[in-house]
Amino acid sequence: MAYFLGIDTSTTSSKALIIDEHGEVIAVASSPHTLQTPKPLWSEQNPLEWWDAVSASIRSVLEKAGIGGESIAAVGLTGQMHGLVLLDETGNVLRPAILWNDQRTQSQCDEIHQKIGKEKFIKITGNVALTGFTAPKILWVKENEPEVYAKAKHVLLPKDYIRYKLTGEYAMDKADGAGTVLFDLKSRDWSNEVLLALEIPRGWMPKTFEGTEFTGHVTAEAAALTGLKAGTPIAAGGGDQAAGAVGVGAVEPGIVGLTVGTSGVVFATTPSALIEPEGRLHAFCHAVPGMWHFMGVMLSAAGSLQWYRDALAPQMSFDDLLKEAESAPAGSEGLQFLPYLSGERTPHPDPLARGAFIGLTLRHSRAHMTRAVLEGVAFGLKDSFTLIQNAGLGKITQVRGSGGGTKGALWRQILASVLEAELVTVNTTEGGAYGAALLAGVGAGAWVDVASACKDCIKITGRTSPDPTQFNVYRKSYSVFQSLYPALKSSFRDM
Repeated sequence: MAYFLGIDTSTTSSKALIIDEHGEVIAVASSPHTLQTPKPLWSEQNPLEWWDAVSASIRSVLEKAGIGGESIAAVGLTGQMHGLVLLDETGNVLRPAILWNDQRTQSQCDEIHQKIGKEKFIKITGNVALTGFTAPKILWVKENEPEVYAKAKHVLLPKDYIRYKLTGEYAMDKADGAGTVLFDLKSRDWSNEVLLALEIPRGWMPKTFEGTEFTGHVTAEAAALTGLKAGTPIAAGGGDQAAGAVGVGAVEPGIVGLTVGTSGVVFATTPSALIEPEGRLHAFCHAVPGMWHFMGVMLSAAGSLQWYRDALAPQMSFDDLLKEAESAPAGSEGLQFLPYLSGERTPHPDPLARGAFIGLTLRHSRAHMTRAVLEGVAFGLKDSFTLIQNAGLGKITQVRGSGGGTKGALWRQILASVLEAELVTVNTTEGGAYGAALLAGVGAGAWVDVASACKDCIKITGRTSPDPTQFNVYRKSYSVFQSLYPALKSSFRDM
């Protein structure tokens, strides 16, 4: 029996997961990380802490599985995207990693658009420059920590630092590479034009690989620390969203991944390097070789329901709250909820956007308000679906849901009817780590390609069909929803 190991270095922990050659999860282990916020808007972590956590999780998962490191045929990597890890000539970490949720680099984003031209930058990279991405972080270090910048020789992302510690190799997958916004999206590799314009040395950037390609092998030193066998191959893997899409089988055009966690993510595989002309969608390479994807992100999805419950009905369970909401009709009798409690990303990249209940009357009850929250989040996610369809993807045939927000039947029904697509749930719940393990299995030859691996291992466990009787109500409600942010944008700024 061959086993495959997936490693997910997220913001909160490092997870190690072992699957067998049938895709069955054998064991899972996790070790926590700490987060540093040394100044307002800053978010940093120590890469050495990731390595300690990964080493502990690998040892733990091997023990839980009751197997030795020699049983692991291949390892796949995933993790938090966009974080900047700077190393010197000998591979030493020069400063704490600047993470995806760090907000210090707005002036550098403006500088990138000024130097290259916003439209041209979107055309090359598929994205606008946002504070979360890697490129502006590099410029920030150059401008604010010149002594660190002068020693830099290697740029890596979080999971690729783990790759370096496992293999001694500087390498990166193409999905995560695209997320630095230093990529030429169409050619699936570094953009010499962007690097030259930003004066970032090409030699700092590692070689890039497709998600299933092997990038190196476990060294003797890493084997001694982790319990893996020296020589075990390490697959390129992918950033957490791309690997998570593999983990739920969102690897073909028309099948969309929908994550309704604290934040919400809409992930759509594309067969070519499609770009939303205004950069309102993220456009990256997929971890699936030769494929790309669109991604829309809303910042308060299930987080909106969490806030609502905690603030207005703390004595009620979520189940009781949702049961009560079933008594309110579709459309909540005109009540609207804007889910911009944390600002917004897609389609309104506005940190000053705010949440709101609009249209309250004496007739509205708590049931209406709860349902309005569920519908408002669904409308916010539909914004991303609409952009994806208008950017050339075409018909969406199936939505594969994951995250806490998809556990309730009422919210699943609202999502299916608002999106006018079948919403299914699947048997895999480990997300990126599971996808990374599948990518390693494909690289090792257990499956001929990623689509075959997903077909063999990922099974549909539930289906929610859209309700055609609700289409007209939701189309009208969504039209009103779309008008609200433009009407309130200036008021949000005044607040």
